[in-house]
Amino acid sequence: MRCVTDDLKVLLAAPRGYCAGVDRAVVTVEKALELYGAPVYVRKQIVHNKHVVAVLERRGAIFVEETDEVPEGATVVFSAHGVAPVVHEEAKARSLRSIDATCPLVTKVHREAKRFAGDDYDILLIGHEGHEEVIGTAGEAPAHITLVDGPDDVENIEVRDPSKVVWLSQTTLSVDETMETVRRLRERFPQLQDPPSDDICYATQNRQGAVKKMAADVDLMLVVGSRNSSNSVRLVEVALEHGAKAGQLVDYADEIDEAWLEGVRTVGVSSGASVPEILVNDVLAYLAERGFTDVEPVVAAEESLLFALPNDLRRDLKARGIPYDAKVKSDAGASLR
Repeated sequence: MRCVTDDLKVLLAAPRGYCAGVDRAVVTVEKALELYGAPVYVRKQIVHNKHVVAVLERRGAIFVEETDEVPEGATVVFSAHGVAPVVHEEAKARSLRSIDATCPLVTKVHREAKRFAGDDYDILLIGHEGHEEVIGTAGEAPAHITLVDGPDDVENIEVRDPSKVVWLSQTTLSVDETMETVRRLRERFPQLQDPPSDDICYATQNRQGAVKKMAADVDLMLVVGSRNSSNSVRLVEVALEHGAKAGQLVDYADEIDEAWLEGVRTVGVSSGASVPEILVNDVLAYLAERGFTDVEPVVAAEESLLFALPNDLRRDLKARGIPYDAKVKSDAGASLR
């Protein structure tokens, strides 16, 4: 174990962890289990976090890749990342009780895609190929949407009419990289239109903002999050781009390699938007045992946004007399302890 000294410090990002969309999605599965009983099927991971998925599995959720894996007539929850219209059609054909836990901010991007496609625009969707959110958004208007996978992909893009082209984006991208992609797109297509409002969600921007604020002052940035979580991976990248000497992504405290702490005096800690606070607390406890007992918050923004549960679920909860908040908010994962 490391020798304890007086100059070891943790910079703790705020905000971090659960966002409103993740809160809503996790509580949706919990309430569906309470209301309909186990099993409740979930198409894809409800959110991209290993711990959250494992806890919900223990409570009776069954995670599947595709709708045809759900028994006919069963209950299925669609993940926070959103699905293409064809998935809703598949669920209807199998007589499934479907509950759509898509984050409302992702739903906003879906609506933008449908509107611009209806006006016959070419839509340049900035995002990562194969990501569930991108697949869902592209499914709204596949004939009109072209994926742009980062700045280096811009030269490969062709459009029908340069005067009718708009960009949209995945909600969990690096803000800086997305703006660089847009800059390069606009060089090629000067009449490129912007979306009516930011597509990168407030939580992604705020978490990146906190990491940027502390990055230059940390020897090591620890981000709690899963490797399939786009916004968690981006936090490590943002930290390194803005001056952190090293950065690591971990699901759990026991994944920290003590060798990472050699010569380190200041550790930054943040977590992705799908990470319950209990996992951050475990990392702080690990660091405290090794002398990092001085914890200093670094606040980039205050968050108060809450989202209501899906309409059909609220209706059924009310009919059964099961209590719920009109707008959900867990204590950053306290319900998963």
